[in-house]
Amino acid sequence: MKSAIFKIWRGDANGGKFVDYTTDVSEGMVVLDAVHKIQATQANDLACRWNCKAGKCGSCSAEINGIPKLMCMTRLDQIPLDKPVTIEPLRAFPPIRDLATDVSWNFRVKQKIKPFKPRKPDAPDGTWRMAQEDIDRVQEFRKCIECFLCQDVCHVLRDHHKHEEFIGPRFLVHTAALEMHPLDTEDRTPELRQAHGIGYCNITKCCTKVCPEHITITDNAIIPLKERVVDEFFDPLGWLWKALRPKG
Repeated sequence: MKSAIFKIWRGDANGGKFVDYTTDVSEGMVVLDAVHKIQATQANDLACRWNCKAGKCGSCSAEINGIPKLMCMTRLDQIPLDKPVTIEPLRAFPPIRDLATDVSWNFRVKQKIKPFKPRKPDAPDGTWRMAQEDIDRVQEFRKCIECFLCQDVCHVLRDHHKHEEFIGPRFLVHTAALEMHPLDTEDRTPELRQAHGIGYCNITKCCTKVCPEHITITDNAIIPLKERVVDEFFDPLGWLWKALRPKG
């Protein structure tokens, strides 16, 4: 057994600072284990969210050595322990206390997105017929655990604070799951261009890199949505086709 130093951000909405804690670490431990050990022995009032400790609830998101990660899925043997390990709250959202942040903005954003609107059943028994490949396309997006790591790493939200103008990669994925569903009939393209601010994304793929569920956010969700916006509003050939095609 050996010891390691953890620099944990302590504070609230009014400010704070990093506090050093030294604790013993052993084989198999993850960052969340170390935080719990520090809570139990040195800082009983340390605020930290967690639930499943299995990488499925998304509660224990934090920034570890400056990189957004799940604390429960970040093994200590994958981090250099010869220097202090920094643990701080997600920077894209307002701090509440210590490692807990106010992520309620995300749920308000989700309410602004037009919900699923299925077409009428096309079979005599009142059900629908769909191709399996169309279903497979949207299944990837439903793996999201809403850890909001992709939101945190996105420079539009993290550095430029465009929360009122940009919904972020998590909700572009949610929109893609609806837009690409074979039964959906709603048109969300105007909102993607204006209210949802998809133009702010410059496809750096940083959101894809931090996704613990390995969703191909940029290539499979954001770029196809950008293409829809371009086809709808910026393609002159598309305008001509719409003007000339038969109505009804």
